[in-house]
Amino acid sequence: MPHSTSSGQLAAGEREDGQVSRLLTWLSATAIAFLVGIGTKAWFAGHETHAWVLWSFIGLIAVNMLHFASTGNRARQKAGMIVIVGLLFTYLIASGGESNTGPLWFYVFPPLLFYLTDLKTGTAVLLFCYLVAVVVFQFPGLPLVSAEYSMDFKIRFFAALTFESIFCFVLEASRLKARNELLALAETHEHAARTDELTGLANRREMQNRLTMEFSRYQRSGHHFSIALIDLDLFKQINDQFGHDAGDDVLREFAALMRTVIRQADVAARWGGEEFLVLLPDTSLLQALSLAERLRSQVARHPFRFRDQALPVTISAGVCSIAKARSLDDLLKQADLNLYNAKESGRNRIAPRVRSQESEPSPTHSP
Repeated sequence: MPHSTSSGQLAAGEREDGQVSRLLTWLSATAIAFLVGIGTKAWFAGHETHAWVLWSFIGLIAVNMLHFASTGNRARQKAGMIVIVGLLFTYLIASGGESNTGPLWFYVFPPLLFYLTDLKTGTAVLLFCYLVAVVVFQFPGLPLVSAEYSMDFKIRFFAALTFESIFCFVLEASRLKARNELLALAETHEHAARTDELTGLANRREMQNRLTMEFSRYQRSGHHFSIALIDLDLFKQINDQFGHDAGDDVLREFAALMRTVIRQADVAARWGGEEFLVLLPDTSLLQALSLAERLRSQVARHPFRFRDQALPVTISAGVCSIAKARSLDDLLKQADLNLYNAKESGRNRIAPRVRSQESEPSPTHSP
């Protein structure tokens, strides 16, 4: 069974990005409403310049929202929001806002920053904002800096901001750790739901899904495929004579041997008990027969042993191509009938027997 990256993490990441984008849209709309209200209050309080600056940020937020609506670029939406909020808080610290309360809005920034970025990026941006605040507080005579703050305010501001930043960092780190643990647990359960525990191959449920997908591909584009239904001959005798531990060892060893014969694109599954099913995409009937015969030959030569006892292990297989069937059910029935014929003909053989099979060149099947 080829190794494939689980789609669980990708789907979870996509859902989380979608949630962040929706949250940003609502936050942007809320920010616009707040800026309208605060700007209007400043206007009627006689702070016309302050009001116009606040209203100009409404335009920036609206542009960011429209850009996301037209492009769907979530990374730019996040970056745009961070830059706009950073500029707004820089202005509020430098100007003091109304009654020198502008810096108090900065407490909104750390939780928003850590939520929208990773911990390293958030910490770096936050340290830069700290530096800007220190420069503004220490050098009130700089251009565009019109606010002056008391020492008591500065101490309280930085103390509260530092505590909040550390608290947000710890909370976000805990959230990310819990999220990753949940994703890992979900991936483990997803893998268990698709995999046979004993052999590590796909289970019947997963194989049925893969067959359905391959049949849909065949219907869309005409890509033929074949299957091989394989049964371990006289497996019950091995269990009865040597014990079920020996039988389990045989199943595991056969599964490992089969992986060395099939291609990476092929899918092998434990179909049930001692039966196995191999899905062979883009493979004709003669190519599938050639592969099944090669597997049968290797199993017959392989020294299966359990506690230093040689075990008599051979296989029989029924092979069928989708070209010989009208549906998936028909395909499986034909393969099962061919397997029955192989066993009735003496076991340790492949069915159907095709006269030209001996001269058919073997497909390139690499492990």
